[in-house]
Amino acid sequence: MCGRYALTDLKALVKDNRFQLEAFPPSLSPRYNIAPSQPVPAILNQAPQELQFVRWGLIPSWAKDPTIGYRMINARAETIAEKPAFRRPLQRQRCLIPADGFYEWQRLETRKVPHWITLTSGEVFAFAGLWDSWTDPKTNTAMTSCTIITTTPNKLLAPIHDRMPAILPRESETTWLSDGLNPEQACALLKPYPATRMKASPISTLVNSPSNDTPEVLRPELRVLRKTAHEL
Repeated sequence: MCGRYALTDLKALVKDNRFQLEAFPPSLSPRYNIAPSQPVPAILNQAPQELQFVRWGLIPSWAKDPTIGYRMINARAETIAEKPAFRRPLQRQRCLIPADGFYEWQRLETRKVPHWITLTSGEVFAFAGLWDSWTDPKTNTAMTSCTIITTTPNKLLAPIHDRMPAILPRESETTWLSDGLNPEQACALLKPYPATRMKASPISTLVNSPSNDTPEVLRPELRVLRKTAHEL
């Protein structure tokens, strides 16, 4: 799964304009520990030149209870064409979710070790996502929400977790947002990102709490450092 990620390099996003955007939300700031149910920056196919905030955790347009979003933070690539919550968004409502790294926890015998996973180049990339709009019947206000698509892990991620987010190759990002893309073509883009172009590092357990949204969450895992020093 993908349950936590970061978007810290605003220079690449805004000044270097990595996604060739024309509009950015005024409250955009570096985020080191983005968690489900929070507003996250996304590029929707209906407005491909705008970065906007949407809620992480997809609420289908037909949902009676918005709390369903807590169970919809991820969508499995293998079944999105079949699941009622994802079938229509796959056809019409796709999005890019910019990031420069994500977190995954490796289960060991007595604990879980968080890992910080990035591209070896260090550049900003995009998760493949889906979005939908839900209207609160009590207030008649609309809420836009999203889900991050996951796929099978590559060789780097497999020892850490049995899923990984679907990272789109840079050359496929525009295609993912294209109106002419049918579901079969869209699913063909959802492959494990090459392991040779990614790296993973154990980090501090500070990341376990979403309230810790600072650079300190990226500190190396102390137990690993002590083991390495002992071996030397």
